[in-house]
Amino acid sequence: MFASSTAGAVPIIRCARGNAAEMVAVKLDKKLRENLRDARNSLFTGDNLGTGQFSFQRPLLVLVDRNIDLATPLHHTWTYQALVHDVLDFHLNRVNLEECPEMENSSSGARPKKKNKKSYDLTVADKFWQKHKGSPFPEVAESVQQELESYRAQEDEVKRLKTIMGLEGEDEGAISMLSDNTAKLTSAVSSLPELLEKKRLIDLHTNVATAVLEHIKTRKLDVYFEYEEKLMSKSTLDKSLLDIISDPDAGTPEDKMRLFLIYYITSAQPLSEFDLEQYRKALEDASCNLTPLNYIKQWKAFAKMASAPASYGIGAAKSKGLLSRVMNTGSQFVMEGVKNLVLKQQNLPVTRILDSLMEVKSNPETDDYRYFDPKMLRANDSSVPRNKNPFQEAIVFVVGGGNYIEYQNLVDYIKTKQAKHILYGCTELFNAAQFVKQLSQLGQK
Repeated sequence: MFASSTAGAVPIIRCARGNAAEMVAVKLDKKLRENLRDARNSLFTGDNLGTGQFSFQRPLLVLVDRNIDLATPLHHTWTYQALVHDVLDFHLNRVNLEECPEMENSSSGARPKKKNKKSYDLTVADKFWQKHKGSPFPEVAESVQQELESYRAQEDEVKRLKTIMGLEGEDEGAISMLSDNTAKLTSAVSSLPELLEKKRLIDLHTNVATAVLEHIKTRKLDVYFEYEEKLMSKSTLDKSLLDIISDPDAGTPEDKMRLFLIYYITSAQPLSEFDLEQYRKALEDASCNLTPLNYIKQWKAFAKMASAPASYGIGAAKSKGLLSRVMNTGSQFVMEGVKNLVLKQQNLPVTRILDSLMEVKSNPETDDYRYFDPKMLRANDSSVPRNKNPFQEAIVFVVGGGNYIEYQNLVDYIKTKQAKHILYGCTELFNAAQFVKQLSQLGQK
């Protein structure tokens, strides 16, 4: 409601039937109607109206329930921001890292120093972050290396100019050269604050990206990401799921559980009791907590009665080989053995639903969505849209929690649409570990 009121326009509200999002939509529609009828307490009067009162285009508010897509929050990711949120301590745009302890000598012998914690703010002022937060990790690593090489070249130029400034000689050539280099040095010195800020950002992203890379290598996250992409796109699998679950060197118990849950969610055919027991034993042997599976089984049974599970329609990521072939030999990142995966852009379920509603397309997924117009005198329970023109602005709100994978998918989608704007919101923003914990709690009930 805050987004719609500050935008100064009353939104058209759309939602699916029979879930928490519908309950929110009904209450929101009622609240907006009350405010529109009461001139003394209206959210849409005074300064709040802004340009909204003169706009012929009203925004679309799409309320979706987390249950329409349980696989995406579990998915291992490959983009920078989503990876940082998934594998590091990242909250409110601040990432906290623990530095590896060094050894210190004492009378009792060598012992590790206490771990130092460092915090880094990843904000809109950080140009590198703004440019690369949605990029695949291999591109980020390469860009950090390029920025570092660019900085070193500038630093070397300043040092060279300082050395030349010590020129001796009174001939005109030397004086002319001195004059030219003085101007160059003055220019270099004036850009020193910018150079120092560039160095700070390079150090920041070198440390953050190195920490992410450590997780990728030790947990084989590239293998998990590629395999899950194939599962969700119904592509041919080149390795048995049991082999990955049983591999002691591939991921943590939580990684294995996430992979299996995605397999279970996206399977078109229900697993036989024999197959399920095989997977259950392999997961238990890998020390996995099986309580999330209890909830997913209940959800899948309900989803089967209500409608078919969400279709992902995403293309599997393609590997261009190993990252060590991409990086320069002098790189800060030792990436040998990590796959250089290239993302294929496709719409996730939430993006696909938004596209259908925003463009007013007929789609089996959204044809039965409820339609609320708080400006109408009487509430009318209908799924027939009265607005026939495509929307230019939309707010997507996920009841039950959102994630950076979904957010980035919407960002990539809107880049293909000219002069259109989207806001993404959710009841909470969680990473996969927090989502698995929620599923465990639900599975215990």
